[in-house]
Amino acid sequence: MITGYAIEGGRLRLLDDVPVQAGAAAWIDLLRPTPDEEQALEAALGIDVPSREEMAEIEVSSRLYTEDEAAFMTAMILSNVTGDDAVISPVTFVLADRRLLTVRHEEPKVFQSFAGRAQKASVGCTSADAVLVGLLEAIIDRLADVVERCAHEIDAISHSVFRRAPGKPTRSRDFQAVLESLGRRGDLVSNIRESIVTLDRLFSFLAHVAVHRKSDKDLRTRIKTLSRDARSLSDHVSFLSQKITFLLDATLGMINIEQNAIIKIFSVAAVVFLPPTLIASIYGMNFKLMPERDWDFGYPLAIVLMILSAILPYLFFKRKGWL
Repeated sequence: MITGYAIEGGRLRLLDDVPVQAGAAAWIDLLRPTPDEEQALEAALGIDVPSREEMAEIEVSSRLYTEDEAAFMTAMILSNVTGDDAVISPVTFVLADRRLLTVRHEEPKVFQSFAGRAQKASVGCTSADAVLVGLLEAIIDRLADVVERCAHEIDAISHSVFRRAPGKPTRSRDFQAVLESLGRRGDLVSNIRESIVTLDRLFSFLAHVAVHRKSDKDLRTRIKTLSRDARSLSDHVSFLSQKITFLLDATLGMINIEQNAIIKIFSVAAVVFLPPTLIASIYGMNFKLMPERDWDFGYPLAIVLMILSAILPYLFFKRKGWL
């Protein structure tokens, strides 16, 4: 799908037919383009649209380069961050002449929200460079929101691990659910870190492009601010990653404590029932010369002995604080 926008009074205006009105477009957005759409756009703009395989290259030289005065910049952008199945996919930004071209195969919400906001109000979209910087600022703001939400969720998990509701035993908590939740947050934090690293590289490359294109001072300042924001987010994400690792270790420690408590209960129960079992085994033998067999109170005496032999070890363990 091809979507195009022209600039009018610092705002974006949606174009009806992009291939026909390509000359007036300041921003052209390609979402899962078909081969026919790619060919039509390449013929209209004279730009080689990168394929999905080319966008997925991991080498920095393959993601950030210039070709025929056009700057090609690819970064990993998150989508579907509101659910537990966040997707990270490459997005290519092509800055050529007076036009911005974006190529993507997923649907990050930030693209739609930025375009909608830029059509309703003036957000400084005076050129393709300004549109690109504004879009990147929206992406960083979105990442900051995701990091903040993830931090709150991790704090909630930490609260559930180290604190329990009054009157509820520790073993009532579902540590399997905690581990699964931590695993999902760990995947999300890992994707956020990868996205921030690629964006930070893109900002550094874009700063050189802005100097080469002689962009105004305000845009260059905004690009430097983006780079600082990316580094700040990277530090915070590193902290969250360490906290997740700590919570994983703590949760496994809690599981071991619960297992040890269960084993202790079984051990104490075995010791408590061992003397009564011994007494019952002795008086369960059918030897002829057993004087207790002729006692009138032999059976009640054996019952009392078994009860006492069970109570005494229990009281001993209780006094020692083992129960």
